[in-house]
Amino acid sequence: MGIITGDYKVEYFDENQEKKGEVTFPPIDEDTVNINHTFVDSSLRGMGMAGKLMEAAARQIRKEGKKAVLSCSYAIKWFDSHEEYKDILK
Repeated sequence: MGIITGDYKVEYFDENQEKKGEVTFPPIDEDTVNINHTFVDSSLRGMGMAGKLMEAAARQIRKEGKKAVLSCSYAIKWFDSHEEYKDILK
């Protein structure tokens, strides 16, 4: 099924429609979200899925014209090595 963007989250569903990964970014206020959680099923670890989900979340946040704060340790690490998305950080 693939990566699906929803309200304040990006999820990955496998071919059996089982959720195997997600990044959540609930709102803090009207202009800001908190990237607070990243999950990838152990069957997908080491395959770059967390990075794909984080990039999809960053694109969605940018598209919505919002800024992000980071409380997820993976998000902090990911943004440190992806300068092209630093413009969305608050």
